[in-house]
Amino acid sequence: MSEVQNENIIVLTDEDGGEHEFEVLEVLEVEQQSYAILQPTDTQDDEAIILRIEQDENGNEVLVNIEDDDEWDKVAEMYDTLLFEDLDEK
Repeated sequence: MSEVQNENIIVLTDEDGGEHEFEVLEVLEVEQQSYAILQPTDTQDDEAIILRIEQDENGNEVLVNIEDDDEWDKVAEMYDTLLFEDLDEK
């Protein structure tokens, strides 16, 4: 599902087999679950996506869409908090 290009860039394959490159902006832990904050590298858009990090049956990390709105909101709020803290420190 993903291929590491360097430590901050990954390539994800969509359901149609298309490959998309993303920069890993942050990896967060919220309520004992890890999440990746990713931003497409092929656009000027600042919008990031959030995917849950899980392990498959072989123990490999896989990225999974978040279906639950409440879960997504908690992670987005945590990321926003971190962003504002970083901006305040600069």
